[in-house]
Amino acid sequence: MAARILLVRHGETEWSTTGQHTGTTDVPLLDAGRRDAERLGRRLYGPPWDGLSGAEVRTSPLSRARDTCDLAGFGDRAVTWDALREWDYGAYEGLTTKHIRERTGTDWLIWRDGAPEGESPAAIASRVDGIVEWVRSADRDVLFFAHGHVLRVLGARWLGQETYFGHCLTLSPASLSVLGWAYGKPAVERWNDTGHLG
Repeated sequence: MAARILLVRHGETEWSTTGQHTGTTDVPLLDAGRRDAERLGRRLYGPPWDGLSGAEVRTSPLSRARDTCDLAGFGDRAVTWDALREWDYGAYEGLTTKHIRERTGTDWLIWRDGAPEGESPAAIASRVDGIVEWVRSADRDVLFFAHGHVLRVLGARWLGQETYFGHCLTLSPASLSVLGWAYGKPAVERWNDTGHLG
């Protein structure tokens, strides 16, 4: 079993600052997001992580995640993995939750309702379950660079919870989280850690 699963949410983008749902749109990092990715890299190359020399590194194919990976110093070791792409928001791409609720006249919540022409909670759970299965088959640390919602679903599924549980697991841009084990059971070791940004 993997000793640790380190999760990095990409740095800040224009749409992450405005709360627009950013799934398949390839929005670039802001300058602040680039600086935060470099800060994260300095942290991961310092103690206790020491560059995670034995870790397998994978990144979402979207540039905001790949650039975060590169700027943090792991680009030369990273494999692009489509499974780490963000939740597909379909018809709601680029909209904020407020705008979606105004449009639908409901209390819409991605974790419960999914997105028309995009992924349902069950569909993203199925995709993420493939990631969890792969991680649990590894005998080394893994480091993922990806996106807020898909990583929150990964946290939920790692713990054996439904997709909906992900709404309780907030993630800030350029944050570091660690999933692992406690007494042989899946556990959260660290979540939404942004100490390197302060």
